[in-house]
Amino acid sequence: MTPDSLAALSDSLFSVSVALYSLAVVAFCAQLAFGRRPAPARELVGAGGPAGPAAAPAPAPAEDSRGRRWGAIAIGLTALGALAHTGVLVARGLATDRLPWGNMYEFSTATVLVAVVVYLVFALRAPGLRHIGLFVLAPVVLSLVAIGLRLYAEAGPVVAALRSYWLAIHVSTAVIGFGVFVVSGIASVLYLLKTRHDARVASGEASQEGILARLPGAAALDRVAHRTAVFGFPIWTFAVIAGAVWAEAAWGRFWGWDPKETWAFIAWVVYAAYLHARTTAGWRGKPAAWVNVVGLGVMIFNLTFVNMVSTGLHSYAGVS
Repeated sequence: MTPDSLAALSDSLFSVSVALYSLAVVAFCAQLAFGRRPAPARELVGAGGPAGPAAAPAPAPAEDSRGRRWGAIAIGLTALGALAHTGVLVARGLATDRLPWGNMYEFSTATVLVAVVVYLVFALRAPGLRHIGLFVLAPVVLSLVAIGLRLYAEAGPVVAALRSYWLAIHVSTAVIGFGVFVVSGIASVLYLLKTRHDARVASGEASQEGILARLPGAAALDRVAHRTAVFGFPIWTFAVIAGAVWAEAAWGRFWGWDPKETWAFIAWVVYAAYLHARTTAGWRGKPAAWVNVVGLGVMIFNLTFVNMVSTGLHSYAGVS
């Protein structure tokens, strides 16, 4: 196949992946709608209580055959979408004869793929976690639509500043770290919603019904957020260090407080604070979860506003 045909294939697979993920969202909605309400938790995690070993996790949601069937369909569609999504990057890489994350369109597309793969790993290892699929795949679809509409760039060579083996080291680890943090942040948001719902149920202010009642237990959500952050933090740390080394080779200094460098470091500090808070008495539970949510906000701000609005040495990483 010619480079032009491979580029066209990449664009077509992008549309296919969005369609498959959209169908997966519908199937996840059906799973939540038709599956039976989960059995009551043996022990609820209070609004400000810890979610450590002392907290008994809620049992996995008990579903009828329709709920399980829709859940299996949703996971299957998500896996097919991830394959098509992978094809987007592979075809573009072959078309351009380089790693396919040399601009904002490619970087963002790869980051979303990492988030989907991380979710699939958790969902396949712990079927009870499939119930968070709607809350992962819906942002995935919205993100890909925004990426396709606002960040799309024609397949082509990267600017001279990016023609370095550090692209494979620095940018690849940044993609992986960011994608992992996306799942971690979503899990913390769901944890905060779940603890609030459980507290209202315990006080008699709410019934054990609705979408939040069908989510995994608060302790399970907190573990997902923590484990993904533990996995992603050293990767992000390496990405920041590799970026500094690349900066010294390209610009003659390791650090210059460029906006991109500054916000990458701020994100590192926030996630370090989250991991510390998660193991500190008085900060476990909701306070730590809020720190993790702030971390996700910083990452998104760094990807969007810093890349597309601010000016600096990283401006070439914009939409073209």
